[in-house]
Amino acid sequence: MEREKFKSRLGFILLSAGCAIGIGNVWRFPYVAGNNGGGAFVLCYVLFLIILGLPIMTMEFAVGRASRKSTARSFYVLEKKGQKWHWHGYAGMIGNYVLMMFYTTVAGWMLNYFFGMAAGRFEGANTEQVKGLFEGMLMNPKVMMLWMILVVLLGFGVCSMGLQKGVEKITKVMMIALLVIMVLLAVNSLFLADGREGLYFYLVPDIEKMKKIGITNVLVSAMNQAFFTLSLGIGSMAIFGSYLGKERTLLGESVNIAILDTFVAIVAGLIIFPACFAFGVNPDSGPSLIFITLPNIFNEMSGGRNWGSLFFLFMSFAAFSTVIAVFENIMSSCMDIWGWSRKKAALTNIVLMIVLSAPCVLGFNVLSGFQPLGSGTSVLDLEDFIVSNLLLPIGSLIYTLFCVSKLGWGWDKYIAEANTGEGLKMPSWIRGYCTYVLPLIIFIIIVNGLYSVFFK
Repeated sequence: MEREKFKSRLGFILLSAGCAIGIGNVWRFPYVAGNNGGGAFVLCYVLFLIILGLPIMTMEFAVGRASRKSTARSFYVLEKKGQKWHWHGYAGMIGNYVLMMFYTTVAGWMLNYFFGMAAGRFEGANTEQVKGLFEGMLMNPKVMMLWMILVVLLGFGVCSMGLQKGVEKITKVMMIALLVIMVLLAVNSLFLADGREGLYFYLVPDIEKMKKIGITNVLVSAMNQAFFTLSLGIGSMAIFGSYLGKERTLLGESVNIAILDTFVAIVAGLIIFPACFAFGVNPDSGPSLIFITLPNIFNEMSGGRNWGSLFFLFMSFAAFSTVIAVFENIMSSCMDIWGWSRKKAALTNIVLMIVLSAPCVLGFNVLSGFQPLGSGTSVLDLEDFIVSNLLLPIGSLIYTLFCVSKLGWGWDKYIAEANTGEGLKMPSWIRGYCTYVLPLIIFIIIVNGLYSVFFK
C-alpha cells in the first residue's frame, strides 16, 4: 500500500509544530524564563534550541523519510541485518502511549475550563472559590473521566478520517486559529495598565538574578527547556518525516518548526506576565498558574469572560494539536505492524487509550493515596517522569547514535537524506559535534533529570 503524503508543505510544518507546541511548554516556558533571569534565559534557550534541538529533529525526520515507516518499523527498515536498533521502535511506540496516558487528562481540563469560562461559571467567584472549582474537578472522577473520554474520541475520530482529510486539514485550521488567538491575547495584555512591569520581568536580562540562581543552573534550565520543548526521542517527528516528500532539506524544515514553537512559547509569556503584574499576582508554576491564578485575573479584567474563554480555547487547541499528532503516530505504528485499516486502528486504540488513561484520572481522587515519587505526587507525576526524564532523552540519544555511528545507519546515509532537496543544508563540519559532543550533552541531561528527582 502506497504511503500517504501531506497535501501541502504548510500542513507538514503546522502539524509538526503542533506536536511540539504542548500545554506544558506554553505554561512552563514563561515561568522558567522569569525565574532564570528573563531575557538572558531566553537567549540561552534559543542557543540550545539551535545546537541541541535542530540536529536531533533532522535525525528523526531523516529516519522517518528514508524508511517511509512509522516509529515502530523505521529502524527495522534502515538497520543492517542482525542488528537490534528496531527495539527502540517499540520503546518509542510505548512512549507515545505513556505520554497520552496523562496528556488526555490535562487536555480534558482545558476543554472543561473553556466551556466553564464561556458559560460564566467563574464570574463573581473569589480567589478561594476559583481554587475550590479546580480542586472540586480533581476530586470528581466522573467529570474528569467524561472529559478524558471526549478528548480520546475526538482525537482518534480526526485521525480515522485520514492524513490529508482529517489530521492535516483539522490541525491546519486549529493551528492558524491558535496563532491568531495568541496574538489577540498578547496585544490585550500589552495594553493593560501596569503591564510593562511584567514585560520587564520577563524579557530584560537580570544578571544579578542569574548570579543568585547560579549561572550553571540557568544554563541547565535553558538546556532542559530547549530539549523537551520539541518532544524528541519517541518518534513524534519521525512519523511526519515518513509522510514527507523529498523536495525540501530537513534542516530548513526543522528551523521553521523550531521558530514557530519558540514564537508560541515566548508569546505565551507576553500574555501571562503583563496580566499577572497588572493585577498584582505572583506568577506561579504548574497547574495553579493556569487553573487558579489566571481565572482570578480574568475575573478582574474588563471583558474577562470573553478573554478567559479565548485563552482556554487557545490552550485546548495547543493540547489537541499534540493529541492528534501523537494519536496519528500510535495508529500508524499499529497499521505498520499488524496491517490494520485506519478505522480498525482508531476503534481499537479508543478502547485501549481510555483504559490506559484511567489511572491518571483516578490518581487525583480514588488513587490519591498512591504517591509514587514522594509526598504530594500522583500517577500523572510518575507518567510524566517516565516520558520526560527517561524515554525522551534516552530515545534522542539512540536516534543520535543510530545516525552518526557505523554500527547504526551511519553518518553518510543520514546526511545524504537530510540534505536531499532545496533549502538549508547540514554543514560537513558538524559531523564531529554530532558524533562526540551532542551525545555527551544528552547524557548529561539524562543524569541531571534522574538526579533532580531522586537526589534533591
